[in-house]
Amino acid sequence: MQSIRVAKYRNGRLSDAADRLAVEEPLEIRIVFGPENARRRQSLAVTMRTPGADEELALGFLFTEAIIGNLQQVQEIRRVDNRLAPEAVDNVIEVALHPEVEFDAERLNRHFYTASSCGVCGKASLEMVRMVSCHFPQPGQPVIRAETLLKLPDQLRGNQSLFSDTGGIHAAGLFDASGRLLTVREDVGRHNALDKAIGTAMRDGQMPLRKHIAALSGRAGFELVQKAAMAGIPVLVAVGAPSSLAVSLAEAEGITLVGFLRDGRFNLYTHQERILI
Repeated sequence: MQSIRVAKYRNGRLSDAADRLAVEEPLEIRIVFGPENARRRQSLAVTMRTPGADEELALGFLFTEAIIGNLQQVQEIRRVDNRLAPEAVDNVIEVALHPEVEFDAERLNRHFYTASSCGVCGKASLEMVRMVSCHFPQPGQPVIRAETLLKLPDQLRGNQSLFSDTGGIHAAGLFDASGRLLTVREDVGRHNALDKAIGTAMRDGQMPLRKHIAALSGRAGFELVQKAAMAGIPVLVAVGAPSSLAVSLAEAEGITLVGFLRDGRFNLYTHQERILI
């Protein structure tokens, strides 16, 4: 958080007051790949994020972009000193793949800029976006009670410490089928928040997430459904609306997609068989 002084307008008057802002800074993700005798480095992405859980963000991003399939493919992850800009030392993460891991640099031959880790931004076609996952939700599993879903937004909101202080941040939470909260991650970007949660699960050896529910504090776009599909998440719920492409992808990937989950109600868009009414 960053504290600043602002002029607040109340009851026809301006007054000096303190305010807190959600911090937003760039994170550059670099990748090291190739055989031991011919290692190569490549700047992979720059994403605007809230500092914190940066390693998990990098892991989640690489996983949901189908660059790595598991934690064992990562040899090392570290922060990189930037001699040209010493103040940026905390904003560069370098991930070294094991030498035997194949990385197709030509598939990512553009230097892409991702706003809030939006995996779609700048991609040329839908075919490039729809990743091939080795994790698939199990048909009809898990079965989740409707009343369990209704409790998730309050649990998520109750664990959003940065939102409570700033009012300007997104959250993604992972729950088990009984509605028990396992992980919450916050970020200025909803895509970053989900990548951080998935990266945390990967770090903790919980992949794939076939028995989990992912809850989002905002809307459910295509990119978020794609990330859930990559992790094998069977149920994705959001307090906001889904997009048409998000619904299409959820249907195709066997994901139960829930929207407008708030105030004791929700809309079921796909694979209703998992929800017990």
